[in-house]
Amino acid sequence: MSAAAAAAAAAAAAVSAPAPALASSSKSRGGLILTVTCPDKPGIVTRVTGLIARLSYNIVESAQFGDARSGRFFMRVVFVPDTTAAADTGGDEEERKATVTAAFQQELAHDLQADFEVHGETEKVRTLIMVSKIGPLIISNHPDFEPLAKAHNIPFFYLPIKPDEGKTKEWQESEVIRLCKEHKIELVVLARYMQILSGNLCTTLNSLPTRTQIINIHHSMLPAFAGGKPYAQAHARGVKLVGATSHFATVDLDEGPIIEQDVERVNHTQSPLQLQQEGEDVERRVLARAVKRYAQRRVFINGVKTVVFA
Repeated sequence: MSAAAAAAAAAAAAVSAPAPALASSSKSRGGLILTVTCPDKPGIVTRVTGLIARLSYNIVESAQFGDARSGRFFMRVVFVPDTTAAADTGGDEEERKATVTAAFQQELAHDLQADFEVHGETEKVRTLIMVSKIGPLIISNHPDFEPLAKAHNIPFFYLPIKPDEGKTKEWQESEVIRLCKEHKIELVVLARYMQILSGNLCTTLNSLPTRTQIINIHHSMLPAFAGGKPYAQAHARGVKLVGATSHFATVDLDEGPIIEQDVERVNHTQSPLQLQQEGEDVERRVLARAVKRYAQRRVFINGVKTVVFA
């Protein structure tokens, strides 16, 4: 598995684990996460937290943000059953999610004009990782490392482009869509996936019942050093910083809402290869953080940008 893919896989595997301070209580007592997006107006926090209290839950984490420019309000709340309350919030996670969802839908959703979701705090995001031949171990268009993926109980799908066999780019993307539907994929991670996705693929995945999002990673050499060997170009120009950006993939290439960014300072003593190694290190960190924050339900799309709660 490529290092970028490994970082994404590690983040996706552990993303929904509770924060250390809450690990014992929220996992055993059934923590839930509520995310809310709606037009901003006074009283939203009071109404949302009041509903949670009436359902006999204790709030253990809360973050909210009102964007004056867009007029939108964003809120993420983590809550656990109140074990001192007389009311019973028992049942399995799906039952508790259904109860909270029904109550929010009935009491608040219409009045607040809110889009909302309720998830279990330890609920994993169903994730598909797409890689290309830069990755040394799992290769999207070669079957060589299928046994390694299977050894880790990760399904591996071999989707080569072979026009002479009718396996075109269109066929490949139709297979991606089919697999996303079949496996109810919520998140697609492009871990140095060196192919341009069509606008149709992006819009089709986002229109599925799972509202599948795509997270991409690219180095900071774009757009200044496009084309082949960007780090050699950057070295020739004497850049002082290398970095990476993780963003949602949209129909507009590399212009989706930004989730995470980071940089590393470099200097004139480093070779093009060393610059590339530094840059790829940053890419791994940035992609892992973006995937983790998304899967912890901390990322909200706000027009052409994002709100990311720490």
